[in-house]
Amino acid sequence: MKFLILTITAGHGHNQTAKAIHSTIVESGHDALILDAYEYINPVLKESVSRGYLISTSISPSVYGKFYRRAEKKDANSILISPHDITTAISARKIRSFIESYKPDFIICTHVYAALLVSNLEKKGFDIITAGIITDFTIHPYWDETNLDYYILANENLKFKAKAKGLPAEKLVTTGIPISKKFAHKEKKQFARYALGLEDKTTVLIMSGSMGFGDVFKTLKNISTLDLNFQIVSICGNNKNLKKKIDKATLGKTVYNYGFVDNMDAFMDAADIVISKPGGLTTSECMAKELPMIIISPIPGQEERNRDFLVNYGIALAENHTVGSDEILYHLLNNPERLEQMKENIRKMKKPNATQDLINFLIEKA
Repeated sequence: MKFLILTITAGHGHNQTAKAIHSTIVESGHDALILDAYEYINPVLKESVSRGYLISTSISPSVYGKFYRRAEKKDANSILISPHDITTAISARKIRSFIESYKPDFIICTHVYAALLVSNLEKKGFDIITAGIITDFTIHPYWDETNLDYYILANENLKFKAKAKGLPAEKLVTTGIPISKKFAHKEKKQFARYALGLEDKTTVLIMSGSMGFGDVFKTLKNISTLDLNFQIVSICGNNKNLKKKIDKATLGKTVYNYGFVDNMDAFMDAADIVISKPGGLTTSECMAKELPMIIISPIPGQEERNRDFLVNYGIALAENHTVGSDEILYHLLNNPERLEQMKENIRKMKKPNATQDLINFLIEKA
């Protein structure tokens, strides 16, 4: 079997999802190829979309949120980058030519713009099974304008919203957001901490989002003043300025501070609580590791929808303008029964094997 995975470089999660799917397919003995659809069509287009997303989410998040909410309501005059402008006949022809050459049995889209491209092709008679990955705990704008065989949802509880958005019930598949299989295995905290060189004590993991939105340093500084016995692990990712700032700071707790790491699964194994933005992929990884979350600084738009979903189902708590992350953390560490209830809610909803389950489902449909 041959799989073509179409992604769009806009944020971090879509590409990570594509990589997780690719790895699982290859390990299962099938052929797979990841293609950034816009880069293939025109590298300038790919760069424009990527930069546009970065600017809108990190520099002007409130503006991005405004456009996102209007896009949900189909206010076509307020869209930052119209998919209808990008998904032109010329673009579709170029992708069609590639597909005819590669001859995949399946096409998996990890971004709605890729799904729109494929939907245009489907009308022209391709005999290929197509699937779209909705990479958040909501239904993004424009998925209702696509025409794929299947839509992969993060959770069963999103079916109601998906059907309300116009997606056919028979096409909805709830295998979960695909994540790397290394998050499916759970190591004992004691062993994980030893392997990472951490003390064996209550550990709070705080993560900076890939877009750098939000004041992570302020959050770190606030929780470090709590009169409780815990240590902090800070993962700054590619945010070098944040790492330097934390390295130089004098804080009230032991802080293990890192830049980019490729063993986030191990750090999650070592942690008791995660403080993070609610990206779809990050959230799915935390759930696979049964980690309660304290949500900070959601990007207006899809991450706000993720926050609402997670809080409503008792998987996370979220700071707001009256209750800070330090107060929430204090409450959780002083109420182990509340923490355990959150873990139980996570166990009922986690999808640690989402990627393999997706591949198995598609192959069964071939």
